Amino acid sequence: MFTRSSKWNVKSIILLALIGIILGVIYTYGFNWAFNLVKMMLLPTGYAPVTDAVFSGLWLIAGPLAMYFVPTAGSGVVGETLAAVVEMVIGGQWGATTVLSGLIQGATNEIGFFPKKERYQKFSWQSVLTGASFAGLGSFIPTYFLYGWSKFNVKLQIIMFVTMMLSALFFDGVLVKLITNLFDRALKPKID
Repeated sequence: MFTRSSKWNVKSIILLALIGIILGVIYTYGFNWAFNLVKMMLLPTGYAPVTDAVFSGLWLIAGPLAMYFVPTAGSGVVGETLAAVVEMVIGGQWGATTVLSGLIQGATNEIGFFPKKERYQKFSWQSVLTGASFAGLGSFIPTYFLYGWSKFNVKLQIIMFVTMMLSALFFDGVLVKLITNLFDRALKPKID
């Protein structure tokens, strides 16, 4: 039977590698494709940059999933960074900046689980949503400077910030928590 491993061992490293590989492939061949399609459709409206914010939470999922399956400090950073490396290596459109983003997003996501070790074990709504909020900020701040969002008008900047935070809370927070709740139910021993 599968159990969550709170120690760094071969099993946890293999599990994190699998999470990174699977999500890196999903990021590149699933999310990037949908992102590009929506952004292209919005180009004539002037709101194409908002697509970056709407989709941003999707690229934050590897961190909390890694922390769920390997509930120990650092697993979110490793999981998200591995997913970013895979995305970059197989042709992700943002190149090496993907790895920097993955590192920042994984680290900021773990803030919701600090300073207590048992927060990783419990994987509560509060920890997950707090982590998602910080990951949203960890995604917004470097993106704001790297991609010149400061040149947009203030109204668009505010829309992008709010949208990015909501995207992080929904995809990285609520969706991940619902997925892990399904795992909890599936893995719980059945008593007749």
